[in-house]
Amino acid sequence: MVHPFTLAATLTTATAALGACTQSAEVTDGRGQQQYGGIQTILLDDGLVSFNVAMTGATGRADVEAYGRCAAAQYALDKEYGFARQVRTIVKKDGRTWYGDAVYMISATLPEGLRTIDAEVTAAECAELGIPTV
Repeated sequence: MVHPFTLAATLTTATAALGACTQSAEVTDGRGQQQYGGIQTILLDDGLVSFNVAMTGATGRADVEAYGRCAAAQYALDKEYGFARQVRTIVKKDGRTWYGDAVYMISATLPEGLRTIDAEVTAAECAELGIPTV
């Protein structure tokens, strides 16, 4: 028969050993905590603009594309245009940093194509989501 004191001491030691194996504080790898590294705007041609963006904490390509789209929307508004059409977006990842090179055609009227944005609506959505536009 096991003595109650011995059993209690054994359980306490086992519990302490298991507790040492677990993390007491939450450890994160930075995902989900998006940090926006800025926007570089390059005028390629009349109405054709490239937006180079960088960010960490992106969960994937869509986050980087959204950052480029927000930059395009604000640029269109700044130039007193109402619309933009995405020509292409190239997304790359280097370590923890994501980079995007988004090219948009900016116009006063709704351009043809499937990837068009209303600059005013998009800029408002970006503000709601906390995505910077400048």
